[in-house]
Parts: sequence; structure tokens; C-alpha cells
Amino acid sequence: MFDKNADFPKVTVILRGYTYEQCRCVVEQLVGTKLNAVEVAFNTPGAAGIIERLNEEFGSEVKIGAGTVTTEERAVAAVKAGAHFMLSPINFSDRIFEIAKDAGVVTVPAAFSPSEIVEMFDKGADIVKVFPAGILGPKYFSDVQAPLDYLPLMAVGGVNGGNVQEFFDAGCSYAGIGSGIFDKQDIREMNSSALADQITEFEKRVRW
Repeated sequence: MFDKNADFPKVTVILRGYTYEQCRCVVEQLVGTKLNAVEVAFNTPGAAGIIERLNEEFGSEVKIGAGTVTTEERAVAAVKAGAHFMLSPINFSDRIFEIAKDAGVVTVPAAFSPSEIVEMFDKGADIVKVFPAGILGPKYFSDVQAPLDYLPLMAVGGVNGGNVQEFFDAGCSYAGIGSGIFDKQDIREMNSSALADQITEFEKRVRW
């Protein structure tokens, strides 16, 4: 389990359904910013190849990870692609934990209830993704932390620039955000200047 000072980015950018060129345009804008982690969702066509190519070019500057890792096959593909971390919208199986740990990949399975959260940590999760966090709200994190003490939790789903700091203030350690940072059309059109402006605006909303 990660501690409070673990070397994992506070915010992970989620990219789902974009081409390699579109993903590359986003990652290029992230270099040198506080947003230095990207998750490419595995229900994106050619996800493994995108992760591999991004990691080859930007891996020393931006952590490139795999999202929507719901099967052993996807976990193996993520490892082969050089993913730094794996996230999922569901619990990880024991086998997925084993694959990730053997490769030294950070594990971020999802959970919803306190029991599921504890179960995932007991099985070896580094961080647990609370999903969908927007339905539960920021107070859920402080309510969970109160009886269970500090847990490295990530808020994903319904988190954006307008509310992300509320989640951090409530005891959430990390956040995963997709459309809550960028205009989807700017990603599709690879509008570099607009994407850079949106990163700058988002950075102002978080107490890093």
C-alpha cells in the first residue's frame, strides 16, 4: 500500500477512445506540467500499441498507464506495453494482482463500498479507485477515512476542475479525470494551444 508521500501523481488524465495521434497531442502538452500521468483505457482500439508508443517517447517525463484492465489478458498486454500502472472500474482478480506485482506495476483496482475498499487493499492494492466518485460525493472519503484511518484512495467518475479540490480536502489522495479537464473536441482536433490553456487553468484549481 502506498503511503502519503508515495511517488505517484496526484492527478491522472484519462484518455478513452482517442487515436494514437490524439493521445500523443495531449501527452505532449502535459510534459513539464503537474499533470504528469496518463491512463489509456483498454476499451480504446489499439490501446496496447498506444501505451507502448507513448511510453517509448514520453515515459521518462510522463507516467503512462493502462485503464479498464478488467481481464488477465488485458493485464498481460498492459505489462508488455510497459504500462507504469493499471486501473480498473472493477475489483482486480487475484491473478491480475499477481501479474501486476510480478512486473512491478502499480495496482489501482476500483471499489465502491468500505468492505470492497478494504478487500482490495488486503489483496495488495497500492491505491484503490473509488468509482463512481461523483455519485458518492467528497464527504464519502472523509466518512470512510474516519473509522479506517488513512487509505490512499483515488476519486474517479464525475470529478472535474470545479470539484476536484473538494475531494482532496475530504481526504482523497488522488484523482483520475477525463473530460473534466479537456474539451473533447479540442482533443479530436488536436488543438495544442487550447489543450495547453486547459491544463494551465486546471492547475490553478488544485492545491498541489
